Amino acid sequence: MQNNSKNNTNNISVSVLMINGQGIMISVGGQDYFLSYNRIPWMRDASINDVLNVQMCGNEAIEWPALNVDLEIDSLRHPERYPLLIKRSPAEIVTA
Repeated sequence: MQNNSKNNTNNISVSVLMINGQGIMISVGGQDYFLSYNRIPWMRDASINDVLNVQMCGNEAIEWPALNVDLEIDSLRHPERYPLLIKRSPAEIVTA
């Protein structure tokens, strides 16, 4: 279950290393990160092909084009700086 993508500018690679019932393990530039479905719930029901289709998005982000999902690399390194916010309506913001 591995897909590699490279950013031609910086030669940074991104790969999906594992998909399981709890989340997704990815490698970005040689650093491994576990993305729990608790933090990325929109990917829980994604197809394996769509999850494997990950690529660099500029110098500081990765993206899953088919899922319309992008994540800043800094949010992988420091998830505490990026609390998950869910908007149910414009007037209501719920932190998860």
